[in-house]
Amino acid sequence: AEVQDYDNVVSVVEDLAKSGMNIMYDPASTSIALAHAAKASPQVVRATSPLDMKKALKNKQELDGMREAHLRDAAALCKFWAWMDLATKRGEIIDEYAAGGELKNFRSEQPGFIEPSFPSIVGEGPNGAVIHYRAAKETARDIKAGSLILIDSGGQYDCGTTDVTRVYHFGGDKHEPTQEQKDVYTRVLKGHIAVDTAIFPEGTPGFVLDVFARRHLWEAGLNYLHGTGHGVGAALNVHEGPHSISPRFTNTIPLKPGMICSNEPGYYEDGVYGMRIENLLIVTEKETPNSFNGVKYLGFERLTHVPIQRKLLNLDLMTDEEIKWMNEYHTEIWEKISPRVADEQAALDWLFENTQPIGREPLRVIGKGEEAVATAKK
Repeated sequence: AEVQDYDNVVSVVEDLAKSGMNIMYDPASTSIALAHAAKASPQVVRATSPLDMKKALKNKQELDGMREAHLRDAAALCKFWAWMDLATKRGEIIDEYAAGGELKNFRSEQPGFIEPSFPSIVGEGPNGAVIHYRAAKETARDIKAGSLILIDSGGQYDCGTTDVTRVYHFGGDKHEPTQEQKDVYTRVLKGHIAVDTAIFPEGTPGFVLDVFARRHLWEAGLNYLHGTGHGVGAALNVHEGPHSISPRFTNTIPLKPGMICSNEPGYYEDGVYGMRIENLLIVTEKETPNSFNGVKYLGFERLTHVPIQRKLLNLDLMTDEEIKWMNEYHTEIWEKISPRVADEQAALDWLFENTQPIGREPLRVIGKGEEAVATAKK
């Protein structure tokens, strides 16, 4: 095998084809220029790359490595978010560019960190509505008390790859998000939970699950213009095929145990704000009371362990089961991550505060003959 310079790839493929070499390429990921260069080959095979599926189906060592990478990453993120929270409460102003640099610094303190898995997306206010926004030093917006910020970031570790998105509203109780922001964020979370808890028969392609993520947004006449989930490599590419969860019904690759996929519904109000909640999931086999026609059923195991901000929730839109999911997730986060941030009191305090349970206040009877009313903690 010989490694060629990337700029010469088209001419090299053309020469190989003319020399009589058989060529196989994946039409889903091959450029028109390369496909045209291969035409002179005596045999051109158009097929899905066999390497894609082998990479997509992680073995036990790869899955264990990914689990460990996400625990390290969660510790770094909790320390970062605690630092941001305290700074904004003190009245400090940090711009998007500086925040991205600090996030990398916190990750670099974790064992086995190599580099970011992609350039961090740090978007305050209207910049959060730019799906693949990248802050520049000269034009970065300030982050301060009252800011709503979306951060999509990840790390490459010696044992795995991470990709996580969270949205936080800064400033503590003195600064509240708008009712619209709470409603939208909650609908995004409901879609996220629906995918996370989905049970489906083996052989199901990812596009079937996409509607789970969008249903609650659709009910409000809202939507988002990107896929719900992409594959992720084990210490490899943060975007990896061949599977996905998206409206692209032409991708019929079924989800299989051992695959890793993101779960990232969102909503973007152009020029105002962006909402997205992203976890990574492992496809796993699930036990069900029945097995119709002997078919196995699948679901997900969560890899990501970073708190979801309670301040942005409208509990009136959430079911009891969704509230239970939130509380169980946060309990799991506390149990797994608190030992990893115990060396930093500020981070431990932040993690404790942000994993406290949420719930509706009990029914309060106003008086005889009057209806009972229920209120929810905001």
